[in-house]
Amino acid sequence: MVKGTADKATSQAASKSQEFALTHKMRFQEAVDITLLTCTFNRCRDLREMLETALAQQTQGAFTFEVVVVDNNSTDQTRQTVQSFIDAGHDNVRYIFESRQGKSYALNTGLEAARGWIYTIADDDFLLPHDWLLKIFQAFRDHPEVSCVSGKVLPHWEAEPPSWLTQKHWSVIAMADYGDEPFYADAERQICLLACSFKTADVRAVGGYSTALGVSKDMIGGTEDLEVLQRLWKAGRKGIYLPHIYFYHKVGAGRLTKRYHRRWHTGHGRFYAIMRDEDFERSKARLFDVPSHLYRQAMGHAWGWLRQTLARDEAEAFWHECQLRFCWGFFQQRRAEYAAQRERGALAEALRFARSLLSSRTGRSGEAETPKK
Repeated sequence: MVKGTADKATSQAASKSQEFALTHKMRFQEAVDITLLTCTFNRCRDLREMLETALAQQTQGAFTFEVVVVDNNSTDQTRQTVQSFIDAGHDNVRYIFESRQGKSYALNTGLEAARGWIYTIADDDFLLPHDWLLKIFQAFRDHPEVSCVSGKVLPHWEAEPPSWLTQKHWSVIAMADYGDEPFYADAERQICLLACSFKTADVRAVGGYSTALGVSKDMIGGTEDLEVLQRLWKAGRKGIYLPHIYFYHKVGAGRLTKRYHRRWHTGHGRFYAIMRDEDFERSKARLFDVPSHLYRQAMGHAWGWLRQTLARDEAEAFWHECQLRFCWGFFQQRRAEYAAQRERGALAEALRFARSLLSSRTGRSGEAETPKK
């Protein structure tokens, strides 16, 4: 073996040894029932508080669990924070570093490493009731027919919420309350269940998370969670919403501004354009590869914004503005893709669009509405 090759092999071996020491002996122990998967980026203070609630879970001897923290390229004290829990004797904590930026990369890394037949996603700013995992385990035991379980995501306000932040705006701050009655979500009733717990094998079987749709430090409003649900539904799987399962999600002051909400909806529109949801793309008439119904919706929301602004209904006016931001993000993404392909000029595309509108027999009632995540 040449010296350069030997040095490289030695370096790789040292790196693997360091990874083993940090991720702890849990890697080689038997499988557990639940993997609590946390993907984190530069929020070590929130992470510490979340881990304290995660490690305080009461199992009542019914199940076992591990906590897998995937550090998505953090530059703060994330690594040291996780190591402090491992050093304190928490044998069910593992640390993994994922250098590829983006939540989907981190999720896929955690999914591959998960040792539980169930995995549940817990963001670093969650606060978990002591019986949260127990309720999730019982739900899968009582409903073996489902691939995923979800419940309520309730706000833990860290600042006073503004008056315009009604429940219609909750998707931006990742809150969900679908009421007090259980229901199934499947191909017939497609509802985006937030913060799901999944059967690990079922998500692996559909290919995990799309790396094109996950949020990163520069882009928010991702759709990786919705898209994996859609693939599960297409595979004949279903989920269940159980209102007695809940946890609290921190809402900091930064996410209570109109600026943040505008940015989120614009990003959500871009990710939706990338996702190319079949139901949403049903319009036959298209301009710059944008379905015609989205232009009609944009005009409707523009009129709604003007009407509610004149009526001085700030919450409703801002909701219409946010839907316009979604449309704008979608338009931007599709226009950029169209320009890159250089299929035809703007005038030729407009004429083609006009002809397709005249010839189309698709009724408006059959066209998709702007999605509500």
